[in-house]
Amino acid sequence: MSKPQLTKDIWLVALRTEGDAFRAALSSGTPLDAPVPSCPGWSLADLAWHLSQVYTYVTGHITRGSLDKPEPRSSDPLPAGVDAASAWTDAFTELVATLDSVDPEQPAWNFAPQAKKAAFWHRRMAHETTIHRWDAQMAGGLAEPIEARLASDNVTEVLDTWIPSGRRSGPADRAGMIALHATDTDQVWYVRLRNAGIALLDTDTLLDSDEHHERATASGSASDLALALWGRVPFDTLLVSGDATLLRGLLA
Repeated sequence: MSKPQLTKDIWLVALRTEGDAFRAALSSGTPLDAPVPSCPGWSLADLAWHLSQVYTYVTGHITRGSLDKPEPRSSDPLPAGVDAASAWTDAFTELVATLDSVDPEQPAWNFAPQAKKAAFWHRRMAHETTIHRWDAQMAGGLAEPIEARLASDNVTEVLDTWIPSGRRSGPADRAGMIALHATDTDQVWYVRLRNAGIALLDTDTLLDSDEHHERATASGSASDLALALWGRVPFDTLLVSGDATLLRGLLA
């Protein structure tokens, strides 16, 4: 697996593009009280409010220059009388301005086994917005796939950041080697599950003759792989062989 070298500017372009698409979903004519099928129990307004809270949380701590963990993010429900679309717009605008101004090398706390730098949040906010853009479009009945390069790194983020930080939603009693193939970007991820543990193998450091002896493989577009790992589409959307039950151990 060749790791993509993405920059602050690339993440900001992705964030703005996906944010514009989220905004378009909010103004598409789909009622804000419409259910979001991929987020059971949430309406489109709830989704917008959730994202606005995430944005506000990140904006509030990324410029501190501190490695100390900030206060927990608010998870209060949408207050009565608050316009969720306007709240999202205000929070998104402030987030983009903050991420644009902050040095990606500036110290900044994060929850994962990653470098404690602001650059973590440029990447994380691009992916957070991307997945929820897909959710928002699904509330209207049809969602666009994730752009291939962005989706490929979304897969990598699940495997090198999300699951290793203890944020797995799938079972933690699976063990074995899994290969994920993105057919449109020609990328392969080799993942070793060790029950609660996970190892993402860097194949750039392995000999071509090494045998991985994968027990399960899943192939499809980078977008479908990312959406499957986030539980947005079923794994049978992909071409799966071997022990398909292992794949559930990769759910973010």
